[in-house]
This record gives sequence, C-alpha cells and structure tokens, in this order.
Amino acid sequence: MPTTRLEFRPIVAALAVPALIPLPLLAQDCDPADLFAPDVTYGVVDFPTSVVIGDLDGDGDADLAVANLPGRVSVLLDNGDGCVEHDVNYGAGFGPYSLAIGDLDGDGDADLAVANFGANNVSVLLNNGDGTFAPDVLYDVGDGPRFVAIGDLDGDGAPDLAVANNRSDGFGVLLNNGDGTFASQVAYDAGDGPLGVAIGDLDGDGDADLAVANVFSADVSVRLNNGDGTFEPEVLYDAGVDPYSAAIGDLDGDGDNDLALMGGSERVSVLLNNGDGTFAPRVRYRAGPSPRGFSIGDLDGDGDVDLAVATQGGDDVSVLLNNGDGTFAERVLYGAGSFPYFAAIGDLNGDRAPDLVVANRNTDNISVLLNQCGPFLPVITAQPGSLVADRGADPVDL
Repeated sequence: MPTTRLEFRPIVAALAVPALIPLPLLAQDCDPADLFAPDVTYGVVDFPTSVVIGDLDGDGDADLAVANLPGRVSVLLDNGDGCVEHDVNYGAGFGPYSLAIGDLDGDGDADLAVANFGANNVSVLLNNGDGTFAPDVLYDVGDGPRFVAIGDLDGDGAPDLAVANNRSDGFGVLLNNGDGTFASQVAYDAGDGPLGVAIGDLDGDGDADLAVANVFSADVSVRLNNGDGTFEPEVLYDAGVDPYSAAIGDLDGDGDNDLALMGGSERVSVLLNNGDGTFAPRVRYRAGPSPRGFSIGDLDGDGDVDLAVATQGGDDVSVLLNNGDGTFAERVLYGAGSFPYFAAIGDLNGDRAPDLVVANRNTDNISVLLNQCGPFLPVITAQPGSLVADRGADPVDL
C-alpha cells in the first residue's frame, strides 16, 4: 500500500519518437537543491530493476510498470482519483532486467517488452486495452539479454525491438510483422559485454540508428541504419570505465542527437554529435557512486535536456542540470531507497513539470519524487530520435 496519495496524469513515453519538450517557462525561481520533494515509496514484488511510465489503461492518467528479477512485471494503475492502491503482477521470463513501453500491435494502447537476462529471451506483453495484459509471448535472442529498446527500425510504421545481448558480445534486431508479433532475431556484433542499447536518428537522415554501451571494452558501438532495418559496420568510441547504459538526445541544442553513457568511476560521459553521426571525444561529469540506469529530459523547464541518474552506491538519485550548451552543472542528490537501479522521468501529477520514479532493488519498492518547480508550458517541438535511456543495471551475473 502507498505511504501517501499521489495524483497521476498523462505523459508521453519517449521511445524513439518525437518528444514533448517544454518551452523555457518556470512558474517560480527554484533552487536546484529544491527541485524535487522528498521521495514517497510504493511496494512492488522483489528486486525491481527498471521502471517505465505511460498510460496503460487508456483513461488519460499515467501508470507505471516495473521489472522485478524473480520473473514478474508489476503494473501500478491509477484508480481514477490519482491514487495507486496496489500492484498487479504478470509473468515474464527468468531474470527480467529491463522493459520498454510502446504500441507494438497498432491498436492504440501501450504494450510492454521485457529483456529476460536469465532466460535468453524477450517477453512481449500485449495490452488488452484496459491496462491488463495477455500472457507474455517469448522470443529467443542472444545470450544474456540485458536491455531492450523499442523503435521503428525498418521504416514500415510498426515498432521493432533492439536487444543488447551481454554474453553474446552483440545485439539483436527483431522486426515487427505489423501485428505485434516479431520475426526471428537478426544478430549483429558489438563490443565486449554489451549492456545498454538506445535508438535514435544519429546522422540526420530520418531513420533510426543504434548506440550500444559495451561494459568490458569500455566503448560505445554506433550502428547507422541503411534505411531498411539493417545496419552499417560499427564505429567504436571511447566511453570510459564500465559503460552500463546509454541514451540518445539533443544535449547541446544544435538540432542533432548526442550520446550520454553512464558507467563506473562515478561518471557520465557525454559525446556530442559532429552533425553527421560521428562524435567528438567524451566529456565526463561526476554522477555519484556506482551510477546505473538513467533518463534524460527537461527537468527544470528551461528548454534543454538534463540527466537523472540512479546511483546505487549512495542510495539516491543524482540530477545534473544542463547549462544550455551540452555541458552540465554539478550534480544535486535526492534520497531514494536502497540500491536504486533506474530513474525514469515523467509528469505524474499533471502539473506540467517532470517528476522522477526510481526503482530500488534492495528495498523492493519504487520512489516517487514530485517536481516542486512547475508548472512549465508544454509545446510540441520537432525532436529527432529518442529522449529516453535504456534500462540500467550492473554487469554481474544473476
């Protein structure tokens, strides 16, 4: 049961689609240290590692889905008055480490895809239209899948899947048949120990490219799309120590998509796009002890993209605000539960200011941190590619 009552309102899931970016408008001057209220917790099953936000039951309110290591997906629906009373659980494969949300079967409601690290497969849970889900359908992928991302890779209008296969040193692409079923995986090489995968248009040609974070070779594989869901040979860029997760978004406001990678040594690496799908050398920023899964989005309403990082070594979430040019201010820490594994961004209470949800692995709950500095004025702007990170985790075996 929740420790307090929260109101949930609609958000847009940022999954390799044009994003909603607020124009610069703060309701009040707000100290970065006061951007978010103290966390409020909700219980889930066991060992939550990832969380996504979206309208799952079609009622216009924002719901939550959480991946739990014992093989369950917890769905927390808004019951209509802004209160989430309890979680409803659905089966997935063994060791689900990440999940992604998107309309996979084209019926207008939000479905789920789950990477099952312990079972070498991906679960697809199709929405029944009311926030309940059909039994999962399993698709084989490579060895040790850690992260899954959703995006239209072959340009046919149906969202496809990309999966980072940690033990196979590669990633897999599963093309949608157009009805929420998927063709067999097509495997591609990556670096050593791929963990994170992100989808977005990196070279400005209108199709979706891939970035894969390789934890053991300390680099990121950039794979440009040939336009049909096949990919050019990888180009490798230095990503720093132990890059666990990756995100794609326009960090410096120049109209092309950049890379952010979260890794060891308490650092996030930012690689700015040269404008053609190649990248400048990384610049590092301190994120906090043992950073894991992170998301990117405009947290302070100034029109540029910020970072929210789950830092498991400090039991908190680290917020790095953008200076407006793709550089970042010193981190500000907010408390979360024990061993936070992933931080998601979305407007949970309908005040037009992005809030945070953090999956806390060792306390079997999620933390909700409401933004205190809204409302912001939301305006649709053209934003190529994805503004969401893959689901972070560490490279150790189950």
